[in-house]
Amino acid sequence: MQPLISAMTTLRQAFAAALKSLLRGKSLIQAFLAFWVSPTVLKTQNAQPRDQPSRTIEDFLKEAQALLLGPSEGDGLKEFASKLKLQFREGLSSNPDCMLPSYNYQLPSGYERGQFLALDVGGSTLRVALIELRSRGARGSESGIIRMRSFPIDMAIKNLEGMDFFNWMADLILETVAEDVKQDSSEKPLPMGLAWSFPIEQTSLKGGVLRNMGKGFLAADALLGQDLGDVIQAACKGKGLDVELAAIVNDSTATLLSQAYINEATRFSLILGTGVNIAAHLPIPIISPKKYGTRPDGWFDKASHVVVNTELGMFGEGILPFTRWDRILAASHPRPDFQPLEYLVSGFYLGEMTRIALVEAIKSTGIFGGVVPPSMSKLYSLDTRTVSTIEADATPSLSKAIAAFKQCYPSLPEPTTSDVRALQTIASYVSRRSSSIVAASLFALWQLKSETETEYLKDLIAAGSAFVPETEAELRLPRTIVSFNGSVIENYPDYLTNTQKYIDDLITADGGVPGSIDLVAAKESSLIGAAVALACAVEGKAN
Repeated sequence: MQPLISAMTTLRQAFAAALKSLLRGKSLIQAFLAFWVSPTVLKTQNAQPRDQPSRTIEDFLKEAQALLLGPSEGDGLKEFASKLKLQFREGLSSNPDCMLPSYNYQLPSGYERGQFLALDVGGSTLRVALIELRSRGARGSESGIIRMRSFPIDMAIKNLEGMDFFNWMADLILETVAEDVKQDSSEKPLPMGLAWSFPIEQTSLKGGVLRNMGKGFLAADALLGQDLGDVIQAACKGKGLDVELAAIVNDSTATLLSQAYINEATRFSLILGTGVNIAAHLPIPIISPKKYGTRPDGWFDKASHVVVNTELGMFGEGILPFTRWDRILAASHPRPDFQPLEYLVSGFYLGEMTRIALVEAIKSTGIFGGVVPPSMSKLYSLDTRTVSTIEADATPSLSKAIAAFKQCYPSLPEPTTSDVRALQTIASYVSRRSSSIVAASLFALWQLKSETETEYLKDLIAAGSAFVPETEAELRLPRTIVSFNGSVIENYPDYLTNTQKYIDDLITADGGVPGSIDLVAAKESSLIGAAVALACAVEGKAN
């Protein structure tokens, strides 16, 4: 009889606690959840409530700060950059999948002029544009888009196989430039520059062997091993349009070239959106000869430096500041070791990392009513765009942040402002860690460039090379520009500011190489970079 009385007393206490929760402002659903969870004590008098918090949210956030930001404090970020620089050196000498030299050895003079046809083929859009280059002297209007058309690439287009996709491209190119072709009475092929956001094995400035495109595209499957330039030219010729694809660049190279046309101090580019990558202008000899493959006759006689596609996301194995949340993310990834640095910094993963930490916080601290809805357990259900909106809301009510979160998880009980502030704090630690790693990557490459330029100069002087003045000028650059684009670096709240601050702090702490590193936005970099690459190619032919 006594156990029954005791159980009934506990039941009444649980009901009273649920009622108090309701009066404190919790939702009706939360209050009933509190009631229905508590009666488990009927099974055993001494059992604890199932969702009783094991720690405070303040304690959780303190640990999250230590795990995510602690490694960048003190000399931690400088030490990480030094280790990363060693990996970059190894990549330049031995890794066939990263530190890939392009065919762009020539940075623009900034005085190339004319109108150039540029294509940008991305994962969701084809853009065709007529770009006018007006020279560096036309301050503020160095380049411009005379005419541009954008064409969405939906699943129907992605499913086009072989030449069907490139014939679709050719139709739209012809449609865009038909007026210019009529006005041009010359019989010369129309030169084009292409920004291609898919894998190719580049064999010249204007050609490359097609590889599987990925991202749901079927076009290359039946054309593997064929030359991309030849394929596009053949498709255009079939539509009655005589073109010469004179320059092919990837997005990181295009971003570097687009800003180098405006500012002669540009030596790096940063792409940071869904993915991450950096291109760097580095001395020829520091790259393993086997990485250059077969180059056109006389290429090395003209080239002292080359634009290198670092494939940054592949670095960091064994030196990145992994947390238990990173290990959870990696465990669910189909290729957990493929791009370790990208998993910690890029837009595809920032939202997921925040979600993983948030699920633990809800379970262990009881925020958001202590309830993890089934939809939140779904991988990548919290995207970075939503997290960006949440982190950007600085209003007292956090109404935009709450609305954005509820749109993601409509089944969740009404969040409180304190719940969402905790989420904002977690998200800010995740994004700041990302910006610190990106800053360290740029700083390490900047140091690497300086060190290798010094090594290169000694050899050039000993050989009496004509490249000595050019290399000396590289070492005297007082300011280095990093041209950037991408949704995260451009739009995520405080990301750009945090990255620049981490870079400045690293330079100050180092006290070695003089100068500064400045992040500068590159607008329409794919199209303008393709046009600049084309202009350099045309000028090179003329000379």
